[in-house]
Amino acid sequence: MSTQFHSLIVSDLRHETEGCVSVAFEVPQDLQNQFNFIAGQYLTFKVNLDGEEIRRSYSLCSAPYEKTWRVAIKEIPNGKFSSFANHNLTIGAGLEVMAPMGNFKFEPNANAQNHYVLFAAGSGVTPIFSILKTILIAEPQSTVTLFYGNKGMTEIIFREELEAIKNRFLDRLNLIHIFSRENIGVPLLKGRIDASRTQKLLRAFLKDQTINGAYICGPQDMILAVKDELLAFGVAANQIHFELFHAAPIVTKADDNTPKAAAFESHIELIMDGEITNFYLSSDGPSILDAAYKAGADAPFACKGGVCCTCKAKVLRGEVSMDVNYALTPEEVEQDYVLTCQAHPKSSDILISFDD
Repeated sequence: MSTQFHSLIVSDLRHETEGCVSVAFEVPQDLQNQFNFIAGQYLTFKVNLDGEEIRRSYSLCSAPYEKTWRVAIKEIPNGKFSSFANHNLTIGAGLEVMAPMGNFKFEPNANAQNHYVLFAAGSGVTPIFSILKTILIAEPQSTVTLFYGNKGMTEIIFREELEAIKNRFLDRLNLIHIFSRENIGVPLLKGRIDASRTQKLLRAFLKDQTINGAYICGPQDMILAVKDELLAFGVAANQIHFELFHAAPIVTKADDNTPKAAAFESHIELIMDGEITNFYLSSDGPSILDAAYKAGADAPFACKGGVCCTCKAKVLRGEVSMDVNYALTPEEVEQDYVLTCQAHPKSSDILISFDD
């Protein structure tokens, strides 16, 4: 996994909605192989704003066959990077960008004859849009149903493109908009995508239909509700894929009757780009990522919330625990990969590598 940032030039800006801009980049020929991506993956950005280094990850909304690298950035309240991108970023500007990564991905099979169901809310449509286009072009015998939730019509990101794709693939794409604050005269399509509405949507639009794969992206509550309803609808767990844009805060409960393990100091060796950084970390101290950064290692990170996998590394010796994990697959966990932003020592001697 490459953890290196590359300077890319902004080649295009589009204001998709009043509060969302999509940004395309010019990738030099010598970097294009490194920047090859799979539908659903994301880019990590680094920028210095007012003397502070800011890192953020945004999903690619372009599809691999388009040979374009474009992300959509929705402005959020007090969001430093999103506000900068929406108001100050210009064509020709340079940004530090890490090569594509992420486990939320769709790899097409040209001979497949599948039916995919996609759920998105707000800017969660970004990776879903890449997956949607990839299915329709790269799996010509497969069909897609997209349920897309927004506040209203003007909030629909990629609205014109989605309508054009719908008209082009009338027999293969079923596009259903759900609005939480706008009434279009259909009670089922008015409100948030929660468990009850998902159940009704599946029964109304997909009764007696086989679902071969489901992809979900949006707020955590929506994702969990949709996932549970898809399972109840008969979709196999390994066919349901999701990506969180923001995780809910970790809630811990104090239990005075439960004895806490005594803290201990762990010696940690961290390998990155072939170099080793040594440091010590208490088991009840900060994360391994934060400690590594303090020790001088320019370890990769973005969200620091266990949502992306930018800080993924492999434990080669010793044991660690994670507070949360919303990004690694069960197979990766079995192979001793961890999210270093959530990792803490469980043994006194640890060897961990970003290069594996």
